[in-house]
Amino acid sequence: MNKEIEKLQEIIDDSENIVFFGGAGVSTESNIPDFRSADGLYQQKYKYSPEQIVSHTFFKRNTEGFYEFYKEKMMFLDAKPNAAHKKLAELEQAGKLKAIITQNIDGLHQAAGSKNVYEIHGSIHRNYCQKCGKFYDAAYVKNSKGVPHCECGGVIKPDVVLYEESLDENMIDKSIRAISQADTLIIGGTSLVVYPAAGFVDYFKGKHLVVINKGDTAKSVRAELTIAAPIGEVLSQITV
Repeated sequence: MNKEIEKLQEIIDDSENIVFFGGAGVSTESNIPDFRSADGLYQQKYKYSPEQIVSHTFFKRNTEGFYEFYKEKMMFLDAKPNAAHKKLAELEQAGKLKAIITQNIDGLHQAAGSKNVYEIHGSIHRNYCQKCGKFYDAAYVKNSKGVPHCECGGVIKPDVVLYEESLDENMIDKSIRAISQADTLIIGGTSLVVYPAAGFVDYFKGKHLVVINKGDTAKSVRAELTIAAPIGEVLSQITV
């Protein structure tokens, strides 16, 4: 992998406007399970499939069942940023990295110090009462018994994009603009299965396209460099 790391270093040194597009593989090194790998949530046995549980319909019809799964399997409040999160924050501070577009909802990029983060699937750290709109943090939701309720009596909903829900239009516009203006796009820790997010990479017209992922990507991209390894392991070897 040494030659691949050297090539990645050359690309980063040559870049002035890097955008990082990341998925669940960025957070697995922080012990947050993904959905689709061999030991991911989709391979585990539940009464309902994870896709059913984290859907808008299920949230409305079986809010208690949703929260039982969500709190146990999707809220990891003790998770800490790993080498990938930290290196991306360093690249931003150095002026190289202009934006992080993440499919993750864990907030670890911000915890590592990154500022310009577009969370296209929302965040577990933002929760709102559906009745009055009052904000609640993740700890309130995690520690609540059963379905979390607002002091007004309304049901609290996490600001995460569930299946059957649309992505935020403003977030889409910002993400596409960032990718279209980048001279380098690094795709990391994602198999590019989830749409419409995976389609964002089609807007890249820059110089260097890099893919860092343990497995193959579902979507074919013309990468200048592909590294089949954990992203934290790769980025930790880069000097800023």
